[in-house]
Amino acid sequence: MTAVHMPWPDFPPIVQRLQAVVPREAEVHLVGGTVRDALRRRPVHDIDLVAPRDTLALARRIADAVGGAFYPLDAARGTGRVILTREPEQRIVIDLAAYRGNSLEDDLRARDFTINALAVPLHAPRHLIDPTGGLHDLKDRRLRACAPRAFVDDPVRILRGARLAAELGFRIVPNTLALMRQAVPLLEDVSPERLRDELFRMLSSNHPTAPLKVLDALGALLYVLPEIPCLHGQALPPPHTGDAWAHTMRTAGHLAALLTALAPHYEQENAADFALGYAVVLLGRYRERLAAHLRHHSLPDRPAHALLTLAVFFQHLDPPENAEATTAARVAAQRARALRLSKAEIRRLSTIARYHRLPWHLTQGAHPPSRRTIYRFFRATGEVGVEVVLLSLAAVLARYGPALPHALWRRHVETARALLAAWWEQHDVIVAPPPLLSGDDLMTHLHLSPGPALGRLLAALQEAQAAGEVTTREEALAFARRWLAE
Repeated sequence: MTAVHMPWPDFPPIVQRLQAVVPREAEVHLVGGTVRDALRRRPVHDIDLVAPRDTLALARRIADAVGGAFYPLDAARGTGRVILTREPEQRIVIDLAAYRGNSLEDDLRARDFTINALAVPLHAPRHLIDPTGGLHDLKDRRLRACAPRAFVDDPVRILRGARLAAELGFRIVPNTLALMRQAVPLLEDVSPERLRDELFRMLSSNHPTAPLKVLDALGALLYVLPEIPCLHGQALPPPHTGDAWAHTMRTAGHLAALLTALAPHYEQENAADFALGYAVVLLGRYRERLAAHLRHHSLPDRPAHALLTLAVFFQHLDPPENAEATTAARVAAQRARALRLSKAEIRRLSTIARYHRLPWHLTQGAHPPSRRTIYRFFRATGEVGVEVVLLSLAAVLARYGPALPHALWRRHVETARALLAAWWEQHDVIVAPPPLLSGDDLMTHLHLSPGPALGRLLAALQEAQAAGEVTTREEALAFARRWLAE
């Protein structure tokens, strides 16, 4: 096995801490994406290590030394994980695994792609070990399987290959593409959890559509999102151009661009066109709140913005004139359960899918949405209404494309601003005003009994309060008497 002397790779400071903790005789190597990204001078967030033996004990030692949490991922195969959290949004994952095979070379040759079959000794990181020619593939920007059985041994590598090619901007060589296509039927036997995790890695990127298009071309999308390929050839009414598949891909792309434009550190002058620039001007004040909102509802490996992107793919399962997409909500929930998402994620996904058209319908009125309308919007959507607003904006951009009328877009963005302003700036006034009267108050003053009628009265009273029609306890009592009389 050849070791190539090379310039110092761009490893993060955590590697120096590991060098101080791990004894040289442990024969630990940095491998995989850690080496690949360091050679490309790209940020390295996760550390992959291999060793011949005693990996779980060594992982525990590392966790104790760096102040991280230890998790045995696969005790039978000697795989352990250390998670080092610096801040709530910053964490480093260190995975330590035993060799697959009898040697380091066996381990590297059993990996997925040559650019991931690179290793350097932890204590001598200027010596690159490259048994499959990964360095040349890295320089030539091509993705090549390590072995003919790479995808038979693990069909999830088909999804990973599509993602890596899009993420790195690499070309999948023809022979590897053919091997991927031949192994596609084997995806049927892959666990839903593994499909889910790779899917969310795709949806988390800034360009989520590129790997999905590759999977669609290979016929693999049927095994991941079987509801989606039927969008090919599904006609949409004007002003849509192209079929439902094309519109879905455009929506996902516009959503990614919109989320990037509304990220905390986005430079406003980078907005490429009027539509995105106008959205940044009106909604940019909510950057930090939006980032906190998405971060709060994210799981470590399943960001909230990826779940939002997943909702895009269910938008055309109901007639376009329907304000509520009930079929989309039902199918989205079914797919979420099949992918083993949490109950909270299932609720969020189905709510986004059901109400994603509602902001657009609110824009069609002659006047901006009233306080009552905004209250009803959030009564239906709850906190997920924030994501509903974002998806609606992306869908309108995809619907009209370059022919988007400026006046229509202004109205739609202003509707979005009114909804987000109510959620973040007038929450206690419009979205969820503190009740002026309790159920006990109403029973005492109006001689009512507990029951459905009392619940309906409380709901009507809160809506009137949100609409600004009731502002004091006296007005609330008067409203309640009128409501009962009517």
